[in-house]
Parts: sequence; structure tokens; C-alpha cells
Amino acid sequence: MVFYFTSNAAAAVYTIYMGKDKYENEDLIKYGWPEDVWFHVDKLSSAHVYLRLHQGQTMDDIPKEVLSDCAHLVKANSIQGCKLSSVTVVYTPWSNLRKTPDMDVGQIGFHRSKDVRSVTVERRGAEQLRRLERTRVERFPDLAAERECRDREERGRRRMELQEQRREQREEQRRKKEMEELRSYSSLMKAENMSSNQDGNDSDDFM
Repeated sequence: MVFYFTSNAAAAVYTIYMGKDKYENEDLIKYGWPEDVWFHVDKLSSAHVYLRLHQGQTMDDIPKEVLSDCAHLVKANSIQGCKLSSVTVVYTPWSNLRKTPDMDVGQIGFHRSKDVRSVTVERRGAEQLRRLERTRVERFPDLAAERECRDREERGRRRMELQEQRREQREEQRRKKEMEELRSYSSLMKAENMSSNQDGNDSDDFM
């Protein structure tokens, strides 16, 4: 089971989701999307919470209100962290998660430590949690199928972008060719006019 939440704290609406237990976390790690950002309480056990960014966004684009929603949701779903007045929450792109066969269920590492950021949560955020809880939806998704669907759509989008780039290149080449032909024609006409004027001057000398 996966829990889905909707964050409408900012102008744009975002989807936040997390697994029910560490076994589901394994599938979330395996079938995450490139648009996903992973959140976890630092140095404590907690839920793995994911934020799905919009197309083309990076961690720098996360609104502070949405970042706060994710951080409080992680804290609330940490057995130890929820009892503390302050915790540190780490977050990083899904693509930075590293999973090796020797790791325990639900355990992960990072490919690049420099891509891991942190935020401090110093209060319970009861109102935020109530707002998020009202949006909670429980689903049993086919994560592998959803990822494949996403990748298929991405491949289609890239093909369309490539076709558009090629079309623009052909159009640019056509415009350049027309300009070259126009310049060539103008030069030819200028040369003919000069030749005609010279012929005219020669005939005046004989009059």
C-alpha cells in the first residue's frame, strides 16, 4: 500500500507519497521517477517520503511551503523523531539513491553526498499535518507499470522534440539558401546594370 498526499500550500499543487512499511520502500526505491525527491529523518528510522516535482523542475524549484510539508510529514512518521522537538530531515533526488545487494531492507546510500540537502524541523506542524491528512489516498499501485508508462511518454516527448528541432533546422537551412540566392541574384543584377551603363557611355562617345 502507498499513501498519497496533495500539497496545495503553494501556487502549484504537488503530490507527496510514502510506503506503508520498509518492504514497500524497496519498491519505491526501485521504481522511483527522475522527477522524485526523497526525504528521510537524518540518523533515525522514519518513513521514506517522496515529492514528485513537475516536469523540468529541480530541488531548487521546491517552494518552501512544500518543502516544509514534506519535512513535517517525515518527522510525524518517525517513531523516535515524532517525539523530539527538533529533527534534521535530509533530502535528495531519487536518482542519487544508491542500493546495493548487501544492504538491509529499506536501507539506502547516496551516489553523491554533495547532492544531499537538509532542513531542520523544530515544531510539530499540527495544522500542516491535518491539512495533508485530509488529502490522503491509499492505493495499491503497479509501480513498475507506472514507471514504464512514464518512460514511454518521455520517449514520445523526446521524439517530438527531436522532430521539431529537425524541422526548425530544415527551415533555417531553407531560409539561408533563399537569402544566398537572393544575394546572388542581386549581385548579378548589379553587375548587369554596371555593364549596361558602361556600354551606354561607349556609344555616347561615337555620337
